[in-house]
Amino acid sequence: MNNLITFSLILAGMLLLLLRKGTKRQRRANRRLATTLLLFGLASGGYTYTQQHTSLLGTPPQSSSVSNSVPATDGTSRQPVTQLTQLNYNNTAEITVNNNEPGFTKAELASDKGPWTTFSNLDSLNRAGTANALLNQAIMPTAKREPLTWNPTGWHNKKVHGEWLYNRSHLIGFQLSGENNNPKNLMTGTRQLNSPLMQAHEDDMAHYLKQSRQHFIRYEVTPIFRGDELLPRGVAMRAQSIGDNTIHFNVYIFNVQPGVTLNYADGTSQLN
Repeated sequence: MNNLITFSLILAGMLLLLLRKGTKRQRRANRRLATTLLLFGLASGGYTYTQQHTSLLGTPPQSSSVSNSVPATDGTSRQPVTQLTQLNYNNTAEITVNNNEPGFTKAELASDKGPWTTFSNLDSLNRAGTANALLNQAIMPTAKREPLTWNPTGWHNKKVHGEWLYNRSHLIGFQLSGENNNPKNLMTGTRQLNSPLMQAHEDDMAHYLKQSRQHFIRYEVTPIFRGDELLPRGVAMRAQSIGDNTIHFNVYIFNVQPGVTLNYADGTSQLN
């Protein structure tokens, strides 16, 4: 393609040099041919540039909160935790994972046994692990939430510009499950991570569940730690409503706060 473009432009240039020679009819013919070749060369060049430019940039994100995708490591529903652990924050607080496909297996989406929640045991460093649930209106709380007293790992809280830096972030949100002061369900999350980012997804799910007692959502949340660090680098969340795609996402939210540098080893922090 590039050789054809070059040849067209050279030939057009030669014809332009001949515009002053020959009969009037020949000059008109040369002018028309030169114009055609120039337009062809410019159009082809622009097409080639556009192709190359698009292939470098990729498909634009659908929203400002989604700018990247982490490929799945295999064909199963297992999260690419190793890849997520190595990610560094790059000015985008939330990204999609596996092209936003939750990736649950057919067995994982079964709802015949009714709603449930399961939590990983705390590890040797007292850190929370993956939490799973099949959500339904039946396990949503009816009583008001009581204050939390458990301090998750990395809990070195302080006020930044008049607001607390950290929240005790539920893996499976209280409004979805009624789980509250459960150490296996709590991690240290920045104010930004907990609300608005995690809460935005939780509110969407709560709204869906409230529409019908027949609505179910398969949900999984994993705090992502790097090595022996006590403060999570982020949280992976994926969800799929059963029988439809009303709720359908797979995202990773970085545990960061604008204007603050976090020490993930122990959860201490400094203002930028």
